[in-house]
Amino acid sequence: MSDILLVFVSVSILVWIYVSVWYVVALVKKRNDLADVAWGMGFALVSLFLLFQRPDSQILWLLSMLVLAWGVRLSGHIYLRGRGKPEDFRYKKWREEWGGNFLWRSYLQVFVLQGFFLIVIVSPIVWASTQPSPSWSIWTLLGILGWIKGFLFQVIGDAQLARFVKTKKPGEILQTGLWKYSRHPNYFGEIVMWWSVFLITLPVEGSLYFIISPLTITFLLTFVSGVPMLEVKYKDNFAFQAYKKRTSALIPWFPSKSTEAGK
Repeated sequence: MSDILLVFVSVSILVWIYVSVWYVVALVKKRNDLADVAWGMGFALVSLFLLFQRPDSQILWLLSMLVLAWGVRLSGHIYLRGRGKPEDFRYKKWREEWGGNFLWRSYLQVFVLQGFFLIVIVSPIVWASTQPSPSWSIWTLLGILGWIKGFLFQVIGDAQLARFVKTKKPGEILQTGLWKYSRHPNYFGEIVMWWSVFLITLPVEGSLYFIISPLTITFLLTFVSGVPMLEVKYKDNFAFQAYKKRTSALIPWFPSKSTEAGK
């Protein structure tokens, strides 16, 4: 077995063990939304695992620190947001729909599937860990600047939403701050961060093939588990539907109308 294949197999086994442990914890806690808490820390775990294999690589150090900062912050934020509250409505709905098939479907369709996407998205870093470490370049600088921008969008967007939720009235929609220009600035930030990680790996020979990573996270957040699953909750909310018509889904842009509805 080649060294490259061995690294990918090792990462896959590590991720499988990781998601399986979280599945057991979710069964005990009766909360499948713990998968969201596990998401960011899973990336951090893989990045640290790779760094220990190649502690001499400056690019790998940079990538690992960026992913560690993003993953730990995101997992901590999601944990604190859900602490003391019922299971997230999306997972609760699946629990009800799956009935007697809940055990195996939640394992495969929530935890194992999430592990698969984790491996796909982190693949540029896995590949970079198997190749000679390149010198820093313009791609490194662009990637760092892009990552900082994405990180700020996610952190500020999450903070603005957290403050709003504490005082919001029933049916009220956040339409100020970053949320005036994007319905999901936190998702936009996450997408930008992973495109930036990909940019940093571009000088690594063969890395272009792993554009599948940022394409995957963009597709998931735009069409699958991000925007659509959250917005279906507001399909009967008149204020949100009006907000939706004038506000960009992800990429921040000026509202299509000059008038503001406030929060």
